[in-house]
Amino acid sequence: QVQLVESGGGTVQAGGSLRLSCAASGNIYGRYSMGWFRQAPGKEREGVAGMSGDGTTVYADSTKGRFTISRDSAKNTLYLQMNSLRPEDTAMYYCAAVLRLRRTFGSSWSDQNAYIYWGQGTQVTVSS
Repeated sequence: QVQLVESGGGTVQAGGSLRLSCAASGNIYGRYSMGWFRQAPGKEREGVAGMSGDGTTVYADSTKGRFTISRDSAKNTLYLQMNSLRPEDTAMYYCAAVLRLRRTFGSSWSDQNAYIYWGQGTQVTVSS
């Protein structure tokens, strides 16, 4: 059983930055595929960024160039550095993990149904 705990959310003005953290129980990085997702009120959950077990990273078009996903395996922690935040980035942010994706990482990283383990989420609010 993998437990994920997100932190780092908050309220920031447009153009500001936040860094989210996802602490995992056990040493899962390097083996598990990980994803950051977000869900705004009334909208479907969407993939924001993903990292495969071998460290390959991918981003949604809406976050490319502004967000950076990274990990610290020694701390069992996944990060999401978010810069140039916009009001439309306002959402609950979740991290997710799965040991083995059914399809290739590139084709499935943003599919929420591909992940087994989820954190409780952390709220990000960007004011204009």
